[in-house]
Amino acid sequence: MNGPYYFDHAASAPRCDEVTLAMAPWQRGVVGNPTGSHRAARDARRAIEEARDDVADSLGAEPGGVIFTGGGTESCHLAIVGVANRHRRTHASTSIVVSRIEHHAILDAARAMARDCSSVTVRYVDVGHDGVVDLESLRAAVASDTAVVSVMTVNNETGVVQPIDDVARIARAASHGASVVHTDAIAAAPWLDLPTATGAVDMVSVCAHKLGGPVNAGALVVRGDRSFDAVVPGGGQEQGRRGGTVDVAAAVGLAAALRATVRDRAQVNPRVVALQAKLIDGVSKLTGAEVTAVASPRVAGTVHVTFDGLASDELLFLLDQAGVYASAAASCSSGASASSHVLEAMGVAADRARGSLRLSMGRETSESDVDAVLGILADSVRRLR
Repeated sequence: MNGPYYFDHAASAPRCDEVTLAMAPWQRGVVGNPTGSHRAARDARRAIEEARDDVADSLGAEPGGVIFTGGGTESCHLAIVGVANRHRRTHASTSIVVSRIEHHAILDAARAMARDCSSVTVRYVDVGHDGVVDLESLRAAVASDTAVVSVMTVNNETGVVQPIDDVARIARAASHGASVVHTDAIAAAPWLDLPTATGAVDMVSVCAHKLGGPVNAGALVVRGDRSFDAVVPGGGQEQGRRGGTVDVAAAVGLAAALRATVRDRAQVNPRVVALQAKLIDGVSKLTGAEVTAVASPRVAGTVHVTFDGLASDELLFLLDQAGVYASAAASCSSGASASSHVLEAMGVAADRARGSLRLSMGRETSESDVDAVLGILADSVRRLR
């Protein structure tokens, strides 16, 4: 068998050639500071504003609502901390409502706010065994003092799609329209039409490297006039909402990755859906395997499975030796022995969760890749058993 076989797109997708070409002029020679007045600065500013237009168009938003950040984590942090800080300056109490399956970029930001500010509390929204947020739990969590509600569009471990329209409707009704609704759409962006999937929310986080773009490139997209405090003040960049000189190459790379994704999605999705079905069918036949949330609505690229009686780190080691690149859980903890908070929230038994495996595909994944991985995985499972 030839390799390697890259099945970790949910962690970071291979860089697209057109992204590299778009970024190239801004990665060598003179790159002006966009806030300056000379020609090099004007060229840089023009490139950033064109990128801002493209990002806005990809999300169905206004260009003025696009704030470039240093990646998805910063975007999520800005949404949670920025909104909560603005709220707590004018309210006696502030609550942050998040689902239990959020990425740690959200969970850690919310917990840090509650740890450092006595007036801030965090309320958690439960999920079912199917990996979908419990809307009744959401309704009970949101209150008149809720500053921000954050539920991800697609879970980054399981690929399960969340009912974001319902989340936004319930959050606004329960808080009488006072709370800001944010969604982490990073895992959704390769597969879903973001203007449709996130159109009901106030703030959306995206990043480039899950789309074949550069790392450390992201954006927080704000709809309407929702206000928040800058987490990094100074310099007045991004309309005073995020200080620091904007990385021209990063902004251009994010825009190029989004453009390519939107353009190719109609051709890529059906093909990867077929590969997903083939992968699920093959994995389901392995001893002790159980595909996670197999009946739930999911994006095409991800197949998450748990193995009874196996350990993720041992399985990943054998797969890596055979040229298969995969992960155990979230992209930020690939290969780690720590248990998945997502599987715990879903009620997956600890013994089974310890044998988790995420196989995630992308535009260049082929049927022969899937066939090879199924054979290698079957052999690895047999060896471990």
